[in-house]
Amino acid sequence: MTFTDVHTAYGYGDLPRLMSLMTGDEKHGPAATSTLDVLWVLYDRVLRVSPEVVDAPERDRFLLSKGHGPMAYYAVMAAKGFFPESLLPGFGAYDSPLGHHPDRVLVPGAEISSGSLGHGLPLAVGSALGLRAQGLSEVAVWVLIGDAELDEGSNHEAIAYAGAVGLERLHTVIVDNASATHGRPGGIAARFEAAGWSTATVDGRDHQALYEACTTPHPGRPHAVVAQVEAKV
Repeated sequence: MTFTDVHTAYGYGDLPRLMSLMTGDEKHGPAATSTLDVLWVLYDRVLRVSPEVVDAPERDRFLLSKGHGPMAYYAVMAAKGFFPESLLPGFGAYDSPLGHHPDRVLVPGAEISSGSLGHGLPLAVGSALGLRAQGLSEVAVWVLIGDAELDEGSNHEAIAYAGAVGLERLHTVIVDNASATHGRPGGIAARFEAAGWSTATVDGRDHQALYEACTTPHPGRPHAVVAQVEAKV
């Protein structure tokens, strides 16, 4: 099938304005802004998905595990045409589909409902396994998590299992804003490497570095990209 590029009037420079239309969740502002560049690079240059193929079996899957503070996610999705900009000012309102945590039933293009720490990566492992069982070997599964989610044991079970069974179509981006409670001796990448993953650690604001890290070959292994951004204060 053909994956159609979405040509809209929006570019990366429009994202701050789009995010500014959403108010009422300033507590999670850092959670949103920390993900902005990663989300843009994925949807602009990496993911094989668009509004035209949002339900196609052969589309890539993107799972936002870091679902608290989804303003950057909504801004990018609006910029890419999954839903109109006019929905953004209603963010968090009673009758708005754009809740403080994304709801896959309400948000066009959202693969999962998220926000509870530690759920996204296990769900991504299950998605990759299911796609493998269906013979959809070209479909990539991407999940974005925050470094604080590595405080959750469910993620470590998922990391260990994915490495052991060689889920090479599974990709995890860890946005590291130094908000984890527990330390990571040797760094976050070392945890994934110990379980057999391919890894890359890059500046989470450098779009070219992110793109190269996300597209590096990793045959036979799942891949983790650690995107380092400014520390949460």
